[in-house]
Formats: sequence, structure tokens, C-alpha cells
Amino acid sequence: MEGWQRAFVLHGRPYSETSLLLDLFSENYGRIRVLAKGARGKRSSLKGALQPFTPLLVRWGGRGEVKTLRGAEPISLALPLSGISLYCGLYVNELVSRVLEQETAFTELFFDYLHCIQELAAGTGSPEPALRRFELAMLGHLGYGVDFLHCAGSGEEVTDEMTYIYREEKGFIASLVKGHKSFTGRELRALAERSFPDMDALRAAKRFTRMALKPYLGGKPLKSQELFRQFVPKKRADAPQ
Repeated sequence: MEGWQRAFVLHGRPYSETSLLLDLFSENYGRIRVLAKGARGKRSSLKGALQPFTPLLVRWGGRGEVKTLRGAEPISLALPLSGISLYCGLYVNELVSRVLEQETAFTELFFDYLHCIQELAAGTGSPEPALRRFELAMLGHLGYGVDFLHCAGSGEEVTDEMTYIYREEKGFIASLVKGHKSFTGRELRALAERSFPDMDALRAAKRFTRMALKPYLGGKPLKSQELFRQFVPKKRADAPQ
């Protein structure tokens, strides 16, 4: 790769005595795995920069699955995530790491990611709307196209008070039966607009994204959700992720 790329560290772990193995989310190359040689050394200028939520300019080289980091510079200070917002940020990073294939460009999703992290860092109100918007954006970029505004059975536009059952690979079908996979037309409009005016709309969005993301995540639990439940008091342990 020639030139510099905007990127974020998704995850890093020690490699050998002084190096780091990093998963990056880059603007034009998607998810990339790089070896940062000597990054943990005492004299390394990169030690403090190669952290999640720090906007970076990076360049790398090599042809294998694991590239070699050639340079990295922080664009700004790390976005200030703490408390529940930090757990939400770790969830977003894990989602990108688990769902996106390596070296596949997702340039628009990169900016969706940036906006999500910025919203979480701002810390104004609940983090859930930012998470739901990012999940829906990711599903859209993966080609998981769902028509929220029309009944898959009749083709008619959804009505606010009618109930619709979600059928995978088909869409939403009008039904009198209510259950985990049922949504009101009003909730479907909120999903289509990625705007959640109340808790009912947020809960519906969370139910939908969990169902839609499940095939991509498989049966393996998310570590970020386990961390949330471990460290957050039980009375607040209904994870926003």
C-alpha cells in the first residue's frame, strides 16, 4: 500500500517481547491486520498512539494476511469514552472485527463508525440510538436489504397500528399474531428513518438488529457484552449493545 490511510485500532495484543498485533479499520481498505514491530519498546513513539478510539494516519506494507506497519501518527487525541460509553465503543469495535471480511473496502461504513464513536464520546443522553444507527448502517453496507415501509406479502405501505412479523430473506408480513419477531408499522417507520423517538422504538430496533446480525456473528458470544455484565452493577446490566 502506498500513501497514508485514516484508520482506527479495533483491537491489539502483544506479539513477541516488544511488538503489537493490531486489527485496524481503515478508510479505503477496510479491516487490516498489521504487525507493529517494536511498538511496545521503551523508546517507541507509537506506544501511546496505537490505542482504540484514537484517530490515526497509518501506512503499511507486505503481501501476506498480516501486513507490517510502516508508520502511524495520531490525528488528534483519543475520543474520550468512559463508563457505559466505553463498553459501547468496545462493542462497536468487536462488531466490526467479527463481521467484516479482511481487506474489503467499506469507506462509507468507516464514516458511519466515526460518527458513532463521536456520538458515544459526546455522552449526551442514551448511547443506544448511536448503536442502533451504526448496526443498521452496517447491515445495509453488507447488502442486508430490508424494506421496512412495505408489507412483503401485499406490497402495501405499512400502517402505524398494524402488526408485522419479520421473515428472514422475505421482509415484514402483516399478521394478527404478536411475538418476538413482531413489530408495529410505527416501529418499522422508525427503523427506516433510523430515528427513535421513544423507548418502544429503541427496543424494537434492538430486537431487529440482534436478529439480523445473528447469522454474521454465529453462536460465539460477544466479549464486550460479557465485560459489561461483569463490571456494571446488576441493576444497570441491561446492556445497550
